[in-house]
Amino acid sequence: MITLQNLQATEKFAAVIGEVAYAGDNLVLTGELGAGKTTLTKGVAQGLGIEQMIKSPTYTIIREYASGRLPLYHMDVYRIESGAWDLGLDEYFEGDGLCVIEWGKQLQDAAPLDYLELIIEKDTIDENKRQVTLKAFGPRAEDFKTRIEKEWGH
Repeated sequence: MITLQNLQATEKFAAVIGEVAYAGDNLVLTGELGAGKTTLTKGVAQGLGIEQMIKSPTYTIIREYASGRLPLYHMDVYRIESGAWDLGLDEYFEGDGLCVIEWGKQLQDAAPLDYLELIIEKDTIDENKRQVTLKAFGPRAEDFKTRIEKEWGH
């Protein structure tokens, strides 16, 4: 488990994720409302060298940002109750960029086969503090996790 003491630490950690990401990596963000999923995605975008404003794709499901080292595919699937397969998201999961999927567990069997889940928990005392757990599902995700932990440890 990784402890992020404040917003700046969260942004720095997220930037590391963007810096070490490879094309085809999938990151599922799990956490309650207000845990910092979109904030984390903003930091990932910075790590990828994306300078445009990152907005939550709550109503659009997906936003694409192509101006960085890799394309960023930012998804918010909170509102998807059924028909996830019909959206063609699997083309993104195996594509040329990094997929960051908020509420990815909502996809169930339409989720990527290989992904790294980042579980964000708010601290009960300090509202700016977060506990982050990384869980790899698949060999590619395990490699992604190792890259993040190695770079974050420096």
